[in-house]
Amino acid sequence: MSNSQPSNQVPDTNWINNYRMGGYLLFACGLINLRYQWGQPNIAAHSALIFIPGALIIGTTFIPAALKVLARREVKFLLGALGILLIAYAFKN
Repeated sequence: MSNSQPSNQVPDTNWINNYRMGGYLLFACGLINLRYQWGQPNIAAHSALIFIPGALIIGTTFIPAALKVLARREVKFLLGALGILLIAYAFKN
């Protein structure tokens, strides 16, 4: 018996939803930060630092060529670490 997957088995794509939810988290936190910190100096730049990466992550999940890059383990780790750092920045800010 071989260890290969049967040809009728659907590949696991749950990780795409994880990217989308993480991107949505960053996007929403950035916009919430913008709303509640309004009036502070440079708040547009601080909030853009949070919500733009979120929008980019969401957008790249709809590009088939980008999915091959996003599926790599090291990319998942780097984007996960970046997401955690940006959320920490959002709460600190």
